[in-house]
Parts: sequence; structure tokens; C-alpha cells
Amino acid sequence: MRPLFLTFIFLSAFFMISLIPDGDLAVTSEAFRNNSIIPTKYSCEGKETNPPLKVSNVPSAAKSLALIVHDPDAPMKGGFTHWVMWNIDVNGEIPEGFKNAVEGLNGAKKKGYSGMCPPSGPHHYHFMVYALDARLELDPASTDKGVLERAMEGHILAKGGITGLYMKTK
Repeated sequence: MRPLFLTFIFLSAFFMISLIPDGDLAVTSEAFRNNSIIPTKYSCEGKETNPPLKVSNVPSAAKSLALIVHDPDAPMKGGFTHWVMWNIDVNGEIPEGFKNAVEGLNGAKKKGYSGMCPPSGPHHYHFMVYALDARLELDPASTDKGVLERAMEGHILAKGGITGLYMKTK
């Protein structure tokens, strides 16, 4: 009876461990370190292209990644969203000028990436990446940050981010 009980305990513990998420995503950039200055190249004063990102520790069960770039310091209520994107490949590569996923509406109600362009002082830019257990079927013409966040509910396996700072030079 005792070996059967120990087997049951072992199997129960193994099953419970398998339900634990793989952990947080690690998001890095070769263009800037966490909580450091984002180069002008990625802003409205430069080429206004997205900085490259690398996502690691993606759970094996992930089917896609999603990304939201948001500036909570912007003067409008709720801040300003610079990029909304989903159905990114789970390989974790988001190179400069990336277009290989579905892009939604930024805070200006335009599709795609909008470079940093704070009206005054330094602002924080949060690049949040989500590993999802599904690919999302959303209309890019009407999907903004809020719509994407609601669609991701119940599908997030892991998340992580990197924060950059930017202040206009001119």
C-alpha cells in the first residue's frame, strides 16, 4: 500500500509542476538597455523605425507573441500607444523595421509603429511582449491597445518587457 501511495504523491507533484508557467519572458534590445536612453534613430527625430527586440524564454506551448509599446507619461489620459502587433512568430526575433506580423492601431489611430516624440521632458516607453497559447483573429483596422488586451485575456502564457527612455533633442 505504501509504494502505491508514494507513486500517487510523486505523480500528483509531477502533474502540478507541469501546470506552472514557464516564467517571464526576457526582452532585450541591441539598441538600448532596460531603463536607458533609446537612440534618436527610432524616434520622430530619426528614421522612426522600431528598435530591434529579442524575446527569450518563450514557453514551448506558445503559438504566437504579441507586442504593445506604450508611453504612460504622454499628456493625454491613459498615455499614448506607439505600436500594437500580434501573431508574431515565437522565434522571438523582432528586427529593426519589422513588418512580419499583424499591426493594429497606435494612439494616433494609424496602423503600425509610431516613433517616440514626447512634447517635453523624458518619457518612459514600455515594450511589453506576451506569449500566447493561440494566434488571434482580429481586424487590424479596428484593433488598438484595449482591443488587443481584451483579446489576449485567458491566452497569456508568459509576459515580459523592456523600458526605454527618450527626450527630444530639438
